Amino acid sequence: MAEEVLLTKEGKEELEKRLDYLKIVRRAEVTEQIKTAREYGDLSENAEYDEARRQQAILEGEILEIEEHLYGKGGNK
Repeated sequence: MAEEVLLTKEGKEELEKRLDYLKIVRRAEVTEQIKTAREYGDLSENAEYDEARRQQAILEGEILEIEEHLYGKGGNK
């Protein structure tokens, strides 16, 4: 069962701002990092690509977590 999260109005606004930043700014940055790293060639031995993909996974996890706090399990706005 999902844990209920109570937020103040200010807390909710802060989470919404963070979510917007992650979706708009950070996603674009990480996408560009992945694109640049792919240009280095062989992905099997490409540390930059591996790191960019790791950053992408962390980013998407944080987005999901914030959305669950704001909108509930499985619900995004």
